[in-house]
Amino acid sequence: MTLSPCLLPTVGLDPAALPPGDSAERWPWLQQLRRQQGLNPTPWLEAIEAGHVVPEADLLEVLADQLRPAETLRLLRWWLAAPERYPSLPQRLGRLRNPAVAELLRTALAGQAVGSCEPATQAILLPLLGHQRQLLDFPLFQGLALEAGPRQVRQAALEGLMVGLSAWPLPELRRTLARLVTDLDPHLAAAAVDALARLPLARPQLVALGRRDLDPAVAERLTRRLRAIPVSPLLLLIHGRRGGAIPHELQTLAMEVERRRGAPVLLRSITDPGSAAALPALPGLQLAPLFLLPGTHVRQDLPLLLAQWRRQQPVRAWPFLGAWPRWQQALTQELAGLVRAGSRPRLLHHPVEGKLGARYLAHLERVTQAVCVAAPLSGDELRALEPGRPSGLLPLALAASRLQEELAAALGAGDAAPLLARQRLRTVLLEELCALP
Repeated sequence: MTLSPCLLPTVGLDPAALPPGDSAERWPWLQQLRRQQGLNPTPWLEAIEAGHVVPEADLLEVLADQLRPAETLRLLRWWLAAPERYPSLPQRLGRLRNPAVAELLRTALAGQAVGSCEPATQAILLPLLGHQRQLLDFPLFQGLALEAGPRQVRQAALEGLMVGLSAWPLPELRRTLARLVTDLDPHLAAAAVDALARLPLARPQLVALGRRDLDPAVAERLTRRLRAIPVSPLLLLIHGRRGGAIPHELQTLAMEVERRRGAPVLLRSITDPGSAAALPALPGLQLAPLFLLPGTHVRQDLPLLLAQWRRQQPVRAWPFLGAWPRWQQALTQELAGLVRAGSRPRLLHHPVEGKLGARYLAHLERVTQAVCVAAPLSGDELRALEPGRPSGLLPLALAASRLQEELAAALGAGDAAPLLARQRLRTVLLEELCALP
């Protein structure tokens, strides 16, 4: 006859009376043990260490809450030295966040504890060390995950990173996971995609990785994770033509970004007299200022507009387009195709004033290896910049503008094409806008 928990005699709740694992009496017996007040765990520890009681998961579930840190350490040390190791013991007891437990795990993984730390043991202990969330352990997880080694160890190291995700240095963690996404082991790569998707502002990096040559299953996993990340509405602020007219190239760009992101994209011209009008109520709205230089619009007009819009609703603002590193890299690549032997390319731009403008132009020259030239407004002066064939000239005009039209009249439409008419630059801008959170 099976006794109900309330009828089990408390005098029998000792290690010798524990029913075997296949007994119908075991579950109510353990429930009674759980409810026992002032349980002395010492007889249980001694019975486990002597081999009289098997440390099975259900028993450990009951004992774990009754053990003090010193008793937990005692069992973990016994487990590390035992000839037969039951995985359930460290998996249940090793989750105690305690400096002494962390040090014991660290010592065992370094191979300095009693008994060897073979791959199977490493695979058990690494996630537990990750659960301790101590910054000094990050290099160990990083090294084991990235280096060639047994699959179970690499996967356990990645699991340790995922368990302690919030404790690690974010830039280095992102780089580590990005390398793992391209790993030859598709299971490891897929797990790295999942970890990246859990990080703050994960969308840009996931989108960038989607342009890499990935294992098909990993690429499909990445696509699913991207679909699960909410996308914010976007406001593109541009210079525009006189009176606020918006060039066709920018209208087309905005429609393509909206189609790809699956979220509203607004387009406003800063030269439009009504540019400061109230924005539609769109939760999570982000502002991307598509300006190429830190001129008056960026330094003065934009902060005023942003302050006015933020009185209506929260708006997250990104830096102006000319400050985006990938955009600067794309400009450099575009200029490299225009250079003639023995000459430096020239970037023609609207004049900018102030120390910030000067610093930015000096930075742009260093990055692109080009010469920044404040564009004159007359056709004769434009033609004098580059007699003969005008290779090496690139107007800093995103779309059709007065500068671009003056240059086209003086030098020819092909050489004066605006930046959005150049496939490389349009593709980069489209990808960067679609990658925003």
